[in-house]
Amino acid sequence: MIDRRFLTIALGYVAVTFVLAVLWHLVLFKGVYDALGYVGRKEPIFALGLLSMVVQGAALGGLFPRFARGGDPYREGLRFSLAMGAFFWSCHVLAAAAKNPISPIPTFVAIETAYLLIQFTLAGLIIGWAHRPGTAPAARFAAKA
Repeated sequence: MIDRRFLTIALGYVAVTFVLAVLWHLVLFKGVYDALGYVGRKEPIFALGLLSMVVQGAALGGLFPRFARGGDPYREGLRFSLAMGAFFWSCHVLAAAAKNPISPIPTFVAIETAYLLIQFTLAGLIIGWAHRPGTAPAARFAAKA
């Protein structure tokens, strides 16, 4: 049986990230991304984007219990998620800037850094909520006296 906390994290991450990604990249900052030359397709393949989010959500949900140190689940969720976000940032932002004709690079790095900071902060809050007191087994996250 799949753990309810794992599903909460994975599905919560997918839902929040999908909405944020569409709003950020295709509505709020579409003109900026077009000017940067970042978007290579006229019509994005949403299924691939969604699949990548499912993989990321499953990774966050599956790895968090193995790295959590105990204590407040929200603080632990944010610590873990922001660390994972930093790893993702290096693979996504720096690699994209290196491989694609994006210009100016500092604008791209700034806008994607802001986006990923929001994305992984929200993910950390989802992780904390999934592991809040009252969700079994919460003993390892009990506040230390």
